[in-house]
Amino acid sequence: MMEQKITHRLYRLNPSKTLFMLCDLQEKFRPAIPMLDAVIKNSKKLIEAGKIFNVPLVVTEQYPEKLGSTVCELDVNHACCILPKTQFSMFLPPIEKKMKDIFGEKPKTAVLFGIETHVCVEQTAFDLINNNVDVWLVADCCASRLNQDRDLALERLRHIGCTIASSESVIFNLLSDKEHKAFKKIAPLVKKVSADMKLWLPTPKKAKT
Repeated sequence: MMEQKITHRLYRLNPSKTLFMLCDLQEKFRPAIPMLDAVIKNSKKLIEAGKIFNVPLVVTEQYPEKLGSTVCELDVNHACCILPKTQFSMFLPPIEKKMKDIFGEKPKTAVLFGIETHVCVEQTAFDLINNNVDVWLVADCCASRLNQDRDLALERLRHIGCTIASSESVIFNLLSDKEHKAFKKIAPLVKKVSADMKLWLPTPKKAKT
């Protein structure tokens, strides 16, 4: 049997056809995920750019009664939906309804980021792909407790058809032109170098106390 080959037509992100999806970036994960501060820094840049481009944002929080709310560094007050959940995937009826309300049916592209890459993010990507929504996965805004879990998930998701991108790649794709009216607002965001997420490197060991 011949292995099915997934092919893609390359395209630019269109703010009016794009949805940002922030998955479970919550306070109680801080001690468990060594690179969470870097994820927060990069996610903050991406979310601020999304506001400038008027890209709608949906946010989920996994079992917030125990795991807390979205980290305080991220301003998500403009989000169309902040949904508590117990299911791992974000692709839940209230999110589907919000997609329909915003886009008439569903977005062309979901820009997906958050934690953990190999659990909630991965299962969300599966559901989006299976419902014919293109997924751009923002690798430097994703993390797991172990880098190997994150990196293997990125490989699986690339294999099923996700576009693996960085936060700056997404931002510049939405910008597309120096003459874009948002350029002067975006420039200060991208002037700051993103945090390095050490893709394909072992998880740093915690210092002994």
